[in-house]
Amino acid sequence: MTTDSKWGKETLRQMLLIRNFEETADKLTLRGKVPGGMHNSSGQEAVAVGVMSALDPKDVIATTHRSHHHTIAKGMPVNIVMAELFTKATGCSGGRGASMHLADVENGHFGGNGIVGAGVGIAMGAALGIKQMGHKKVAVGFVGDGGVNTGRTWEAVNMAVIYKLPLIIIVDNNQYAVETFVERVTGGNDIAKRGAGFGLPSFTIDGQDVEEVHKHTSEARNRALAGEGPTFINALTYRYYGHNVGEKGQYRTQEEIADWRSQIG
Repeated sequence: MTTDSKWGKETLRQMLLIRNFEETADKLTLRGKVPGGMHNSSGQEAVAVGVMSALDPKDVIATTHRSHHHTIAKGMPVNIVMAELFTKATGCSGGRGASMHLADVENGHFGGNGIVGAGVGIAMGAALGIKQMGHKKVAVGFVGDGGVNTGRTWEAVNMAVIYKLPLIIIVDNNQYAVETFVERVTGGNDIAKRGAGFGLPSFTIDGQDVEEVHKHTSEARNRALAGEGPTFINALTYRYYGHNVGEKGQYRTQEEIADWRSQIG
């Protein structure tokens, strides 16, 4: 895949679409129109769009509780996503999943969920099935920086390495697990080194650079299709708002937020 001007315009369109969706959903939630909680992904658009632009439509994903950006970038129409947020029957999960449980299995979206770190295990299972059936596609498992401190994530990584599964692990590293800065609760100074310890190609990349995300995902996909097994990508990004809508994020300084906003807008 190449990143030409047409690709650039389309990725920008998708990133703006996600941002506009999130800003609208945020306002509606604060007005009490959206049932339940909602996790805004504003600021993290480049990770979602960069990854999805490197995939084939038949590839599958499993994601996290913060999954609007992944879901829209995978191709789900925004009206369907919004309907699910409003718990309407016309939503992707029939109104039963709401914000944290967006899914479209027929189109390769195996769902977001409220279990921290579960996405990698779900994607690993999909990758195992893909390999056993001889299909030429890959599975992508998203996890947050908080989720990388769960045992289930690394059990899945270990199995993917042993069986050389066509799996790409994406850490949507937005720097905070709820209100806790990642470096306060994560041993070592680079999450990617954990992946390297399992013997798989592991990278820390600029998650605000959509071309860089696309490049590394495309290379990981090629390795997976060649039978070389999984890849671990730690994408450094940032969420502009609190952990969930209504949470003020007072554990961060305005200077920190402004610095990250200057990178992507």
